[in-house]
Amino acid sequence: MNRTTLPALAVLGAAGLLLPVLPASAAPAEQAVPVLNGDFADPVMKGDGPTTVGIDFWTGLNQRYSPTASGRTDTSHGVALQKDGNSLRQRLRGVRAGARVTVTYEDSPAVSKECTGEQVADGQPYAVTGSGGPVQEVTTAGDPDRVKGTPGKGRWTGRAYVFTAGENEPVLTFTSRVTDSRTHVTCSPMIARIRAVEVPPAVDKTVDKTRLGTSEAYKGNDRESTLHNAAAACNGENACTFRPDTRTSFRYYDEARVVGEAYVNCTRNALEHSRVLSYSERSYDSIAQTYADAGLALPEVARLPTSGDRTEDEKRIKERPMAAQFSQAYEKGWQRAWQWFSSDQRTVVERIQPGEVSWVELQPSRERVEGWFVSKKDDYRLHAVVDGPSRAVPDRLLQRTGPMSEAEKQRCAAARPMTTTPVGADAPASSSDKGLLRTQAPADRAAARTLTLK
Repeated sequence: MNRTTLPALAVLGAAGLLLPVLPASAAPAEQAVPVLNGDFADPVMKGDGPTTVGIDFWTGLNQRYSPTASGRTDTSHGVALQKDGNSLRQRLRGVRAGARVTVTYEDSPAVSKECTGEQVADGQPYAVTGSGGPVQEVTTAGDPDRVKGTPGKGRWTGRAYVFTAGENEPVLTFTSRVTDSRTHVTCSPMIARIRAVEVPPAVDKTVDKTRLGTSEAYKGNDRESTLHNAAAACNGENACTFRPDTRTSFRYYDEARVVGEAYVNCTRNALEHSRVLSYSERSYDSIAQTYADAGLALPEVARLPTSGDRTEDEKRIKERPMAAQFSQAYEKGWQRAWQWFSSDQRTVVERIQPGEVSWVELQPSRERVEGWFVSKKDDYRLHAVVDGPSRAVPDRLLQRTGPMSEAEKQRCAAARPMTTTPVGADAPASSSDKGLLRTQAPADRAAARTLTLK
């Protein structure tokens, strides 16, 4: 069925208002990945070390040396991976599954004065791995001139490790391979100055708003089994900050849908009339969808204004701290207000030719924002995707006309519904007054005039 779009009603919106879309062949550019405390400078240490303390944003207790004691010429501290399989790890914030990650760092044999020449002469082994990537076995440079009791000067060598992230926020891990029981705990391979870049995966803009993916929650470098603790940590006015990821956030036009009824002109003449159209849009979020997919009730603390019930969502806007945290971050980043729902009403004037059908379609403009609710106190991170009506570009409202379908033609050709006349169907028609007219009585007519008799 060929139906055309008429210019009788202006189309609201234009394709040029959308953000430019990269061609499918264009590869995303390489971007920096935040490796937190990649120089191991925090917490601030006293003296030259070694000290065995927790290193901010890293998991694993290892020996830390000052830049001077590590034999470095920059401000990076050296960390010796303790023996017997001890590891040092951190989740790479913001990296999504499928990203191509390149990690650069430097390694050195131990500078500990406890090392013998034999233990560091041929270098020291360790492994580096990222979630989804291969285990890369590495041996540091050798330090054959070492004498026990004398600290080493460091033989730092630049290294690189490349992997494709197999999960969101992949874990970068360095693991000592020194297992000799005679080796002193401080005599183990050292790493310093960790940096990373990524080529992020292309954004999939075909994902439907009702299937935004599974939200995840973390505390530090550990994945939380549920979203509840992270959502509860954000259940306060200033407890969390929402950090949008502009790389994966975008505007788009949703699929067209018919609003109102289709008008079929079965007459022999053109018809012109006006009618009122009403339509509305709501928001969706991945947190609610994650609970729904798991068959769990959505807890109060995790409820964003995305229920689809206007009264309920207006209540959530006022009462849910996470709703305010999201709106504030969006307004700050995009310099316009976020709207959780929208509605509008239009009067449409239609002119329908004989044998044609008229209807109106809506293509709503929407906006998808991906990011993290981050706790200021406990390092909770809750990933969320919110999809809602956009104020950035107008909706598209299209008046459509076209030929009737076969079903519509049959309906127009159908006889007018009538009832039967079972008695006297063939008899001539009688008077049409049916006794409804009031007539003058004979006495009244006589009194109304005087006749002269001759």
